[in-house]
Amino acid sequence: MKTPLRFRQIHLDFHTSPFIDGIGSKFDKKKYQETLKRAAVNSVTTFATCHHGWSYYDTQVGKRHPGLNFDLLRAQFEAAKEIGINVPIYLTAGVHNMAADEHPEWREVGPDGRYVGWTPNNLHAGFMTMSFHSPYLDYLVEQVQEVVSLFPEADGIFFDIINQGEDCSVWGLRHMQSKGLDPLVQADRQQSRLDALMKYYARATAAVRDIAPDMPVFHNSGHVTPGFREILPFFSHLELESLPTGGWGYDHFPQSAKYAQKLGMDYLGMTGKFHTTWGEFGGYKHPNALRYECGAMLAFGAKCSVGDQLHPTGEIDESTYEIIGAAYREVAAKERFVEGARNVADVGLLNSQSTDGRTAFLTHAREKPGDIGAGRVLLEEHVLFDILDTRMDFAGYKLLILPDDVVVDAGLEAKLRAFVAAGGKLLLSGDSAVDGERGMLFDVGAEVGAHSEFSPDYWKPRADLAVPFARSPMVMYGRARRVKVTDGESLGDVFDPYFNRAWDHFCSHQHTPPRPDPSGFAAAVRKGNLVYLAHPVFSIYRGFGQVALRQTLGRHLDLLLGKDRSVKLENFPSTGRVTLTHQPAEGRHVLHLLNGITINRGGRTELHGGTASGGLASFEVIEDERPLHDVKVRVRLPGKVGAVTLEPQGAPVEFVRDGDWLSFTVDHVGLHQMVVFHG
Repeated sequence: MKTPLRFRQIHLDFHTSPFIDGIGSKFDKKKYQETLKRAAVNSVTTFATCHHGWSYYDTQVGKRHPGLNFDLLRAQFEAAKEIGINVPIYLTAGVHNMAADEHPEWREVGPDGRYVGWTPNNLHAGFMTMSFHSPYLDYLVEQVQEVVSLFPEADGIFFDIINQGEDCSVWGLRHMQSKGLDPLVQADRQQSRLDALMKYYARATAAVRDIAPDMPVFHNSGHVTPGFREILPFFSHLELESLPTGGWGYDHFPQSAKYAQKLGMDYLGMTGKFHTTWGEFGGYKHPNALRYECGAMLAFGAKCSVGDQLHPTGEIDESTYEIIGAAYREVAAKERFVEGARNVADVGLLNSQSTDGRTAFLTHAREKPGDIGAGRVLLEEHVLFDILDTRMDFAGYKLLILPDDVVVDAGLEAKLRAFVAAGGKLLLSGDSAVDGERGMLFDVGAEVGAHSEFSPDYWKPRADLAVPFARSPMVMYGRARRVKVTDGESLGDVFDPYFNRAWDHFCSHQHTPPRPDPSGFAAAVRKGNLVYLAHPVFSIYRGFGQVALRQTLGRHLDLLLGKDRSVKLENFPSTGRVTLTHQPAEGRHVLHLLNGITINRGGRTELHGGTASGGLASFEVIEDERPLHDVKVRVRLPGKVGAVTLEPQGAPVEFVRDGDWLSFTVDHVGLHQMVVFHG
């Protein structure tokens, strides 16, 4: 592509009602330029069309916003280009209210015969989704061609809201009939859904590249589905939408990035300046939060994008760009230590969704509890890891984790057996690798039977694996499999409750206590390089976040990894995040230490009916920078290390070398500290 991604981007939303006039009336070229320059911005995604359906340029295909009397996109485009700022251009795709009003027959219709949209009905405010089986797609393609022809020097095209339901509009029904699909069968409606999406991807991308072959293209659906790579040829790069306060939380982006970095594509992290989520006017994130989020993007290998929303008058908000500037000036000083970096990982976390990526993609499923819980355990235990799908190479990882419900088919089984035969280690939990007919597919030194009749039950780890404050049986809110040790090594016992809670016999407020003696079934077993945990431990951690469980799992990870961990930290809290990257061109490694203290604030309240309504019970926010002191670090690196520095300060760090290990102390860790190892 002609334009490499830049590190300091703005996604400048401009979804503007036709009932507002004076559009762009306060756009000031000089102020626009000076504000962006002060904030160290070097790319701005700018609107050609919005969800309301209006165009902000001189169009012959669509309709210019009725309150706009000049080419606003052209003015913004030229102002940015004049000072060396890139301008990707945004077009709405999946929702389009103007087209829906003028052509209701183009709207998506659900199997129940109702129009589909972001609202329950036409009497509620919100955007309307369009059928990609309908002539709407022809209209969209024509508008894309117009924009690319008018702006051939644009730095990319950003398509938004790429989704499609089980469309049963007249167009969807005709498509199913033509393909021999039965609209009364959900699987056939799902196939039609996939057909519509793939048709959209092919035509929208071709509309750009037939005119400008090197122009970057991105299609946003808010998520990158692990294991479904069929759409990636239509992308030049990825943009990982993840607004922590908008419902994603602070652990979403690291896990999204850890999968994206294995796909061999350049990618952005995308957060927002908003206190809540997209479309919020007058909401401001604390500058420390944005500084942390941008530091996290760099630590996890991404370039940075911050979402903003321009006022209908076109006047850029100075408060917003003071906040963004505080973060982006730091990014500008750090980005040379991130360019071309590759993640270093000890552990591969096999994403369970990737075993059926097509279904996950079609259902727009964003997470499975086992995947999220396992990622959180690894982040909080400061283990270096990648997130993998089933097509990726397993070689080079010291340990693979299959969390809770990974379905292992013949191809994956062969890959895993080859990995273990080459000396690799496996940690399995719950139903992972348990076949309905063959049982446990790997020799874990035990018979893995059916699920227990009891839920919850209790886990008492072996003494050396129990955490000091939880040596008694620990409640487990998930049904275990019955495990009988044969030639393996028991790592702990299951304690059954006296009975399950029922209307006619129960005990206390929640669940029945454990019997005094173990059940005779193992909670965990080890044989050689394999460990199997009988409970869906990662889903349980995702649901309940019990510290004792996470620390217990950390001890089981250490049992397998032993001295093979590449990084060990002392005086670093579970809220901290660590990554290690390698910049081969520069011959150096970079350790990233992130220190963001999150707190839940707010409470469930009734809003005005926007995208944040009826949503979160609280918002996960960062306000204070609370530095850490005297963080002790041990890093195992190959090759010669001539010097260690804190960056971007350029301050030297004294270190001691012991074989492959380097030991040193970082005196002060703010929100984000880089430690660079120079060859």
